[in-house]
Amino acid sequence: MNELDATAETIRAYMEQIGSARDRAYQQSRSLIALCARSIRAIHREEWDAAEKLLAEAREATDTLVTGVRDYGELYFAGYTQDAVKEFVEANLVLAMVRNEPLPAPESLGSEPNTWLNGLAEAASELRRRILDLLRHGEMAEAERLLDAMDHVYSTLVTFDFADQITGGLRRRTDSLRAVFERTNGDVASSYRTAQLEAALADDGQGAPREIAGPGGNGAEVAADRARQGVRVSGEILVGADVQDGRCVWRSQKPGKLVRCDDVRAR
Repeated sequence: MNELDATAETIRAYMEQIGSARDRAYQQSRSLIALCARSIRAIHREEWDAAEKLLAEAREATDTLVTGVRDYGELYFAGYTQDAVKEFVEANLVLAMVRNEPLPAPESLGSEPNTWLNGLAEAASELRRRILDLLRHGEMAEAERLLDAMDHVYSTLVTFDFADQITGGLRRRTDSLRAVFERTNGDVASSYRTAQLEAALADDGQGAPREIAGPGGNGAEVAADRARQGVRVSGEILVGADVQDGRCVWRSQKPGKLVRCDDVRAR
């Protein structure tokens, strides 16, 4: 039993090293997450120099964090380590997608493949904020480009049908991305329709109603699109057109009142 004491001391020394490394890694991960959050905020504000500077600091912090725990698998693959690296991946991917640049690969960011995929899912979800800002400024084309990027990311991630132990919980983040994408898609469509209506109302009434480019439809949907393009009913203030029960109807400003598109005369 004499060897027991020596073995126990060796194990104790090893665990003390792990404990010290864990304490450092925990603090470093918190600092890294804060840097990444600040960089994403700078991206949304279009403060490009500040964003790049913060990402450079985040890269150094990531390298320091990973180097400190690389030899301890229980720390390297711990949640707080990989979550911090994921935030670094997310910040870099947000910048690349907003600028329409190539996405940096996992190797260039020093991340594990599954961590990179999870960062990609969260980066795509983060685009919702950017898209809403673009819609507020009337930049529809750029908003649609980023919406297409969200769709592309979701369509790619949904093909990774593996166990959570392999993907690191990717399925849950992919489902969250789908919900964010559907809400954002609805916001973009609503903004487009609003822009159509505003353009129609801005028509000065000279000549034919203004033609407004946009997605087509069939039947009642075509009638609704046409009804949105510069129309008026005497004594009624119309606030939008819809398709209900297969027919085109205008919504009046009067609550609950509908006007058939057939009854609407063009200016």
